[in-house]
Order: sequence, then C-alpha cells, then structure tokens
Amino acid sequence: MKKVLEGSKAIAEAVKLCRPQVISAYPITPQTHIVEALSRMVAEGQLKAEFINVESEFSAASVILGACAAGSRAYSTTTSQGLLLMVEVLFNLAGMRLPVVLTCTNRSVSAPINIWNDHQDVMTIRDAGLILLFAEDNQEAYDLHFVAYKVGESKEVSLPVVVNMDGFILTHAYEPIEILTQEQVDEFLPPFQPLKKLDPENPATFGMLADPGWYLETRISMQKAMENSKSVLKQVIGEFRQKFGRLAGDLLETYRMEQAKTAFVAMGSMVGTLKDMVDEERDKGNPVGLVKVRSFRPFPEEELREVLGSAEKILVLEKAFSLGLGGILYHELRSALYGLPLSPQISGYVLGLGGRDIPKKSLSKILEDFNKTTPALNFVDAKENILKEHLYV
Repeated sequence: MKKVLEGSKAIAEAVKLCRPQVISAYPITPQTHIVEALSRMVAEGQLKAEFINVESEFSAASVILGACAAGSRAYSTTTSQGLLLMVEVLFNLAGMRLPVVLTCTNRSVSAPINIWNDHQDVMTIRDAGLILLFAEDNQEAYDLHFVAYKVGESKEVSLPVVVNMDGFILTHAYEPIEILTQEQVDEFLPPFQPLKKLDPENPATFGMLADPGWYLETRISMQKAMENSKSVLKQVIGEFRQKFGRLAGDLLETYRMEQAKTAFVAMGSMVGTLKDMVDEERDKGNPVGLVKVRSFRPFPEEELREVLGSAEKILVLEKAFSLGLGGILYHELRSALYGLPLSPQISGYVLGLGGRDIPKKSLSKILEDFNKTTPALNFVDAKENILKEHLYV
C-alpha cells in the first residue's frame, strides 16, 4: 500500500512498526516532526511505549541507554548540535554494545548558525563505534529503520545504528511511500532479545572501569563487531529485498556502472540528482556511472575496490570535510583504492554545505572541469556554477 507522506511522518510510521518500548528525544529542527508524530502515537494509544520527555539531547541519549541496558528496544532522533550534545553518551552506547536505533536528520553545525543540510554533524562522530547508514530518498530512509534494528540487535553485531536522512530535503518533502503492515514487520523483525541486560535476579555491571590490562580488548571486540556487521548488513538487506522488493545493492548501490570509465561516488539525497545527470551523460555517449555509499560505517572497502576496479576516473562528491585534511569520504576512498592496478585518477569535491543547492548544471560543470584538470580537492559554489579554490565564496 502506498501513502503520500512527509518524510518525517514516514519515519515515525516505520519506528512505530518496529515496536520500540522506550522513546526519548528532544525536539530540534529539522527533526521535530518525527518526535511530534511519535508522541502523538503514544498518547493516542497507537503505539504501546514509554515516551519520556527530557530537557536535552544528552538526557535523551542517556534515557535510551538505560532502557536498552534494561532489555527494552529503544529509539531516539536528533541532528546537528543535538547530536554533538549526545556524543559522550553515543560513545558509551557503542562501548556497552547497546543496539539502539537513532535517526539523524543531517544538518550543518555552528558557528555560524545554520539550520540547513549537510553531513558535518554525523561525520564528526564517525569513529564512535556506531553503524552509519545513509538514505537517498524517503522510501529508503523508511526501509532502513527495519534493517537497522535487525542488524544492530543481531548477536554477531550488537551495536547502535544511525540512519541518516538529509534535513529538509527529505524530512520535509512529501513522497509516495510503500507502507508495510504490522504483520509484515513482525515477520521480518523479531522481538528484541538482548545478549545481556540489567536484572536484579542476575546482577551485572555495564560500562565499568577497564584498566590498561583490559581496555584494548574492548576496542578489539568492537572492531570485530563492526567487521561482522558487513556480512550481517548484506544478509538482512538481501532478506528485506527478497520479501519486499526494495533496497537494491547492500553496502553500496551502483547505477549504470557497466563499462563506466568515469564514476561518481556520493551519499545521501544528492544521489538522485546525480542519477539524472548520469542519464544525460550516457545519452551523449559518455560512459559515466555512479556508486552510492549506503554504509559509511562499516566502510565498504572491499566492495568499493570491486565496483571501481575498472574505472579510470573517480569523482567523490560529499557534504562534509575535515578541517585541515579535506574531504572525509574522499580520503577514505583513496585509502581503500590504494594499489589498484589501473591507479585511477581521483578527485574530491565538497559541495552543498549549509544547504547550498546542488543543481545538475553544477554537477555537469564539475565533470567538465575534472576532465580538463583532475584537481585533488575543490569546494563547489553552486550559486555561480563554478569551482572555487578556497572556502570563502
């Protein structure tokens, strides 16, 4: 069944079907409509859960930590400054191996204050030990929540999962969404069975002190769990696709990569615009393709090497960068592809920061300039449709 829903409402509907027992979130633009819808569902009896009001995102994360440690399926959502306020607890959630699910409605971070979309917020926590998934559109964002709970709660993984969707571009956009029934979700997603939980009858300690003789082992365990999540993600996405006919690919999704000599690599909502541009280039006889990164953590190193192994030129487009280094996805991809026999030319492009528009003409201009110069890193100003050599445009 299809419904035309605002992206945020679609996420609330997906979360409801996952049957969380505890929800806690602090409203912040552009995430607010998700928690508004969920609080209404709980108040009206549509969802049997505890909705706990708190005074900050730090508290919201702390609530779902305690709830999950006690054996409850838990959920929260945030963005930008709110996500950064959660950081201390997010590290604890990962270190305590608590498989909560969190929706991040990606938004730029201050200063200066900006409420529009880029990926700087979630890229700041990329090393916290959370699985990070990125949605291209609202249907994918909806579907990934069912996948997120099943992957995170699996015994081989037991890690928190963040589903990322671009703020405003997706959260406030209305799209036709293929809705699942409660029966379908219950068949796909079993009830939460924690590996361990707080129980007076069987006392245990979570997140206790680890001296130098033990701390390294906890990090190794988390790394193994992150590595395990690759195969679990592939399995669960494959199962979802078989049952419901959606979510092409797994950690990656390729688009028109057959005989592609030039490949774009990107994440999030800009992928839709890139697909249109790739179609236009293909119509001109230009062998261009696209690789969408769905899973940034775990990073699909082997999968990227496989799909990009025959490409001669690679353009990495992203909405975040590391000050003092450059594009984050760009540098991780360069590392992943190091040593390939063809040694492709790779360039990185930072664009769309603070919600700046990404029209097709700018993407075409990037491709045109790349074919002329193959620069290492550029900042793109979509207003003037030209490449800039520095930040201040």
